[in-house]
Amino acid sequence: MEKANFLNAIKTLRETSTKRKFEQTFDIIINLKDLDIKKESERILLFTALPYLRGKNVRVGAFVDKELSTKAREACAKVVLKDDFKTYDEDLIRALLKEADIYIAQANIMPLVASTFGKILGQAGKMPNPKAGAVVPPTAELKPIVERLQKTVRLETKGEASIKAPVGTEKMKDEEIAENMFAVYTAILQHLPGENVENIRQVLVKLTMGKPIQVVEVKKWAR
Repeated sequence: MEKANFLNAIKTLRETSTKRKFEQTFDIIINLKDLDIKKESERILLFTALPYLRGKNVRVGAFVDKELSTKAREACAKVVLKDDFKTYDEDLIRALLKEADIYIAQANIMPLVASTFGKILGQAGKMPNPKAGAVVPPTAELKPIVERLQKTVRLETKGEASIKAPVGTEKMKDEEIAENMFAVYTAILQHLPGENVENIRQVLVKLTMGKPIQVVEVKKWAR
């Protein structure tokens, strides 16, 4: 798979898609095969930082104690202090789902974050995850972490052998979107057993309201 394949597919989508009154998102869809995702060892859950921002603001929230409270208020869209955890009932916790797209947590209070917010935020895929670099020490500089998370996508097989990720919007340059798509493809390939492209059934790209088109049918080992 080459970046040029993604670039050609993006151009085709722009040329053939119906114009909408809103800015559509470009998604990459990678369908897998010969994996038993009922087995934990063959499921995929990883986070990868894209070369470019996705064209939409990613709101980062934070669960912190006093050590990071000032830095969090400067860098994050939503801040929840440890001292306020006890005031959060189910309705307030559900409201957090709309106030940020991804959350970070101060490492030494992570057990309390998990016990207080884990049930609801976990179901929505918004719990702070160390795989994403979202569980941080009390001495962390938050601004660079937030900047990196703005570019980070979650890649996961959610009950099926398929992964979908948003990688850009119509206002972005084709080259930027292609770079982001290639980064997702590469990250997944490297996570497959033996980095085997034979586990990839097909690679598709689509716009929000459009039909997916196939990028290329991969039938050989990638190098």
